[in-house]
Amino acid sequence: MIFQAITAFRLVTADPARLAHFYRAIGFDVGEAATIPAADMKLLGLSGAGSRIAMSLGRSRVDLERFDQPGHPYPRDTTTCDLVFQHLALVTDDAEAAWRRAREVGATPIGREGPVTLPKSAGGVTAVKFRDPEGHPLEFLQFPPGANPNWKGAGMMGIDHSAISVSDVAASRRFYARHGLSEANATVNRGPAQDALDGLDGVEVAVVPMNPTDNPPHIEMLGYRLPVGRALHRLSANDLAATRIVWRSNAEALIRDPDGHLHQLSR
Repeated sequence: MIFQAITAFRLVTADPARLAHFYRAIGFDVGEAATIPAADMKLLGLSGAGSRIAMSLGRSRVDLERFDQPGHPYPRDTTTCDLVFQHLALVTDDAEAAWRRAREVGATPIGREGPVTLPKSAGGVTAVKFRDPEGHPLEFLQFPPGANPNWKGAGMMGIDHSAISVSDVAASRRFYARHGLSEANATVNRGPAQDALDGLDGVEVAVVPMNPTDNPPHIEMLGYRLPVGRALHRLSANDLAATRIVWRSNAEALIRDPDGHLHQLSR
């Protein structure tokens, strides 16, 4: 089973109208609700029915899904180093302005000081981590001018990656490499700016990009050496924290990475 390209991300919601309003306000184009196909419900192991709202940001797609059989809400008091953490990094040319708009429509901060600029050793990006009104983690990401040829333009441009906290970088690296991804330049991020971005003290985190053949978006593994995060209990596909990455693949399947994050494969 090969991960060829990310075609969508899927977020579970208990209140699709509220969440659609939020994402529209921060720059997404939002479509109408449609019934989730029966084949997808079967693949997810869920009974009953569900609805899906397709949204787009540039060339990137995010679906909001609600199920008749509700799951658990997003766990309270989680942090970036907990293994449930998985965010979408939204590229913008003005992280400060994007953050102001998001706060006006219900975003809550993860970090301490709004957008911060990381040192050059960590890419020199300006970023802010936050949550949508139902708890899903997000990040606004502003690259230095000319630093990333994948992103040119103004305003909100698309999704660069999904960052996933992992317990064992080596095991996760083997998993993603086995499914066709290649490793890019890894860094170890630490220092006051990283602490402010994560809302934690004494952060030391290995950041390991894993790229499909067709990218962006890609995956970034976050291996927190300090602080040590809490384990991830097995998520059901209808839990609000059960974000799925949808891949173009040579198979039809729902699989989990070594820490339990969900990947949906589609031919």
